[in-house]
Amino acid sequence: MHELYLRLKNKAKELSKDIETPAFYRKFQKELSLSKESLQRNNLLRQCINHYCLEQEGLGHGYQHCLSVAIDAGALVLIEGKRAPEIYGNLEELMTAVHIAGLLHDIKRDEEDHAIAGAREAEKVLDCFGLDDRFKDYIVTAIRNHEAFKKSINARDEKGALISDALYDADKFRWGIDNFTTTVWEMLDYSNISPREFFENYKKGIDYIERIKDTFRTETGRKYGPEIIDAGLTIGKMIYQELKRALD
Repeated sequence: MHELYLRLKNKAKELSKDIETPAFYRKFQKELSLSKESLQRNNLLRQCINHYCLEQEGLGHGYQHCLSVAIDAGALVLIEGKRAPEIYGNLEELMTAVHIAGLLHDIKRDEEDHAIAGAREAEKVLDCFGLDDRFKDYIVTAIRNHEAFKKSINARDEKGALISDALYDADKFRWGIDNFTTTVWEMLDYSNISPREFFENYKKGIDYIERIKDTFRTETGRKYGPEIIDAGLTIGKMIYQELKRALD
C-alpha cells in the first residue's frame, strides 16, 4: 500500500474512535445478536463461503463486508417483521434467506452491473442449497435489487420485498464508518490508483454517499440509516482535507 494511503487509513481509524456509535447499533443490540447467532448456527454459511473469490476481497467487498451486511440485514428482518407478524410469519426462515442473500450479494462485484450478474450467478449456486423455489426467488431478487440508483424489480410478495429492502439497507449501512476505515483502503491496495487520481475522484465519491441517505427502503433504514452515513462522512471529509494538504 502507498505510504500516504497507509497514513490516511490509520488516521481514519483514529478518527473513528471519537465517533459515537450510531443509534441503530445501540438500540437494536438484541436483534443484531440474534441475527449473528442464527447465522453462525446455519450450515448454509459454509456453502456460501465456498463461492467467495480473491477479486471480491481486493474490491473491498469480501467476506467481512458480506458478513456484516448479512448480520445487519437479519436484524432488519427481525425489527420490521415484528411489526406485522400476520404478514411475515416465521421470521427465522426469512432471516435465513436474507443471510444467504447478504453473503452472496457481491459474488460478482468485479463485473459491470454486478447486481444483475450476481443475481444470475446466485441462481445457479442456490440450486444445490436445498431451498424451495419461493425462497430462491426471494434471494435472487434481493441480490438483483441491492445496487443504488439502479432500476429494481418487484418482489413476488411482501416477504420477498422485506428481504430485498433489508439487504439493500444493510448494504448501504456499510457506506458509513466501514467505508472510510476499511473498504476504500482495501480497494486502493488492490488497484494502482495514484494519490492524485484518488484525490480528483474523492469529492465525487463523497457526493455519491450523500445521495445514499435518501434511498433507504425499510422504515428502520429510513430512520437510522442517514445517521450511519453521516458518521462515515464526518471521517471522510476530514480525510479529504488531509489528502488535500498532502498533495498541495
